Amino acid sequence: MDKHTENGFGRYGTYESKRTGILLVDPYNDFLHPNGKSYFKSREVIEGVHLLDNMRKVIRTARDLGIQVFYVPHHRSEPNDFNNWKYPTSGQLSTKERQVFAKDSWGGTFHEDFQPQTNDVIIKEHWAQNGFANTDLDQQLKQHNIDRVILIGMLANTCIEATGRMAMELGYHVTLVRNATATYSWEHMHAAHELNGPTFAHALLETDELVSILLGNTVVQQA
Repeated sequence: MDKHTENGFGRYGTYESKRTGILLVDPYNDFLHPNGKSYFKSREVIEGVHLLDNMRKVIRTARDLGIQVFYVPHHRSEPNDFNNWKYPTSGQLSTKERQVFAKDSWGGTFHEDFQPQTNDVIIKEHWAQNGFANTDLDQQLKQHNIDRVILIGMLANTCIEATGRMAMELGYHVTLVRNATATYSWEHMHAAHELNGPTFAHALLETDELVSILLGNTVVQQA
């Protein structure tokens, strides 16, 4: 059995450039820059997997091949967020208190290595973890004739997982790139990729595997 189809999580056919989209989730300074408000929480994993190098490699390859890039950003914090909400989560309240990704701030700006280009699509901001919930992500993917999504960014066990799982539910082919995502601990990474990922993703790859497949148009059949 081909290594990409081990455990049955391969893919059908090829990643055709015009049908494939990169979902770049929450590439904010507060997550990705050493001076960001939340960088310290994920520093060990970010540096351990060489996150930024791998994200750059995926985005560079996508742009070279004409693969559409979609930015999937979290809501930028404002001081009055969640006032009078019935059920804000502890995470939402903590984000508000610390003003992580604050609107009109450096921390709420996309990292300098992941600045949008002219043809990129910036999705409406999601309030919690799912990039599809109350946004235009599904509509934009359909309008661009995308039916295969590749997820990279932050956080592996929250926004990446929630968005990927919903993509599967909506009928998209889903690829997770293990070392182009990160989160707060290795335990969370294990849960995201080894326990939960296989329940919804069609392919779980390393960055170099993905790039090789994209460049070579390698065919890997579903087991």
